[in-house]
Amino acid sequence: MRAVARVLVPVLLALGVSGLVLLALGKNPLAYYGDVLTRGLLTWGGLQATITRMAPLLLIAAGLVLSFQAGIWNLGTDGQFLLAGVITAALTPVLVGIVPWSIAIILSLIVAFAVGAAWSLIPAFLKASYGINEIITSLMMSFLGTSLANVLVKIPFRDPSTDVPQTQVLPVADRLPRLFGTTVHSGILIAVAAVVIVHVVMTRTAFGLKLRMVGANPRAAAHAGLNVAKLTFATFALSAGLAGLAGAVEILGVQGTVRADWNPAYGLLVVPLVFLARFHALGVIGFTVFFAVLMIGGESASRRLGVPQHFVLLLVGMLLLFLALVDYLDHRRRLMRA
Repeated sequence: MRAVARVLVPVLLALGVSGLVLLALGKNPLAYYGDVLTRGLLTWGGLQATITRMAPLLLIAAGLVLSFQAGIWNLGTDGQFLLAGVITAALTPVLVGIVPWSIAIILSLIVAFAVGAAWSLIPAFLKASYGINEIITSLMMSFLGTSLANVLVKIPFRDPSTDVPQTQVLPVADRLPRLFGTTVHSGILIAVAAVVIVHVVMTRTAFGLKLRMVGANPRAAAHAGLNVAKLTFATFALSAGLAGLAGAVEILGVQGTVRADWNPAYGLLVVPLVFLARFHALGVIGFTVFFAVLMIGGESASRRLGVPQHFVLLLVGMLLLFLALVDYLDHRRRLMRA
């Protein structure tokens, strides 16, 4: 019961305080939240859009759960996501013209995973070899990754047939197939499978136990004979690879191309969901549903009610603030009991 309260209380407080902000702006919070729920979940089109939006979020979340449990703070997912997405957008139309469609899609997904993993090598090396804080290095690599992605879109990968700087558009027929006649693409199945695999790996395998040991106490893990450096590289590669896979799924399932300066910045938005789920892979699914409803419904509600588009980001910030506050109060209460 206490664990449920530690999750629900921050959510309710964030919704309450954000509602007061809406009142201060002259907006009806009940109308806003009702519209978010209706447009993001209770209409057929909104439900499909919400499930579609969940695919990249779940893949990023799966990677963050793995890295956070291992004590690795990979905050460079936005750069890994975007760079892999650009490579996918440029590579897939070429592959489709050379090899069968199914092989082209599989190769594109593998390359995207490899691109994301490769972009994490420098933070992994600096962490494993010199103990340099990966928060700083991964954020720096994220900035470089987003900048490099824009350069690639504007110069070598630019489609010369368009006036707008973007990659060649992948035809709808060559993208990930839709499920059961809906607009939901099959990337959601990849995402759910990734979450389940991460859960099984982290809770049922020796490799997952090693990662959790490193996350709990790196020095004790080293004394126990674990190769902390190799595990650090493996954690970064898997976490960043899943972020890269998220970029590929977004391009192959929804966008079909990448325009200059496009960056949905899903990476940092997923971080509070992983914290709310207490680094639990299966638990993050529910919070991803919640956040996807906020994103899809919030876009519609903002247009209908005249609320700023970035209000959802304020709500996410409130979630983080109250999550930290509830954790602090719970920790203080347990210390006083002890």
